[in-house]
Amino acid sequence: MPSHAFTDHTPDSAPAASRRLMEATAQRLGYLPAPVGRLAASPHLLDGFLKLSGLFEATTLSPVEREVVILTIATRNACHVCVAMHTAKLQAMDAHPDLVAALRAREPLDDARLEAIRVFALDVLATAGAVPDAALEAFLAHGYTVQNALEVVLGIGTYTMSTLANRLTGAPLDEQLRPFAWEEEGQEVVV
Repeated sequence: MPSHAFTDHTPDSAPAASRRLMEATAQRLGYLPAPVGRLAASPHLLDGFLKLSGLFEATTLSPVEREVVILTIATRNACHVCVAMHTAKLQAMDAHPDLVAALRAREPLDDARLEAIRVFALDVLATAGAVPDAALEAFLAHGYTVQNALEVVLGIGTYTMSTLANRLTGAPLDEQLRPFAWEEEGQEVVV
């Protein structure tokens, strides 16, 4: 099915079970992101993503560590909407511009602890969770815990769902996020 087959729902046009979720998102962000309008076609997916992202936000990982996981998944899965949205979030958190640039470019991070979580997330993905003992030990050696390792898995699952859904629906980049547009090497930015 072509991505143009997905409707840009508003709370008035969305399935009834999505309306409350859309209104709460718009109230929290100050606008209704286009991806949310498209995901609203499946109230279950929209509700699941919002619940899982809320759970991920409540983990013991720091806000910056969570964003490292998210941007690692977003760039790996080439979700231009997610990269822009989480670049904006890091900027609002006053994250160092070099950190943001490295994450967007899929390059190693200068901060050894943040690099450890980035590498660990990629290891979990590359091995479908069957991370070698040495990789887990390297992650733990940077002060992370086994709880943190499982929280990384939660972030991977949550943002894999989001990135795949956004790509499937062809979610456009909202005007508010255009300053943070991202282009994967060799591909055009979809706006």
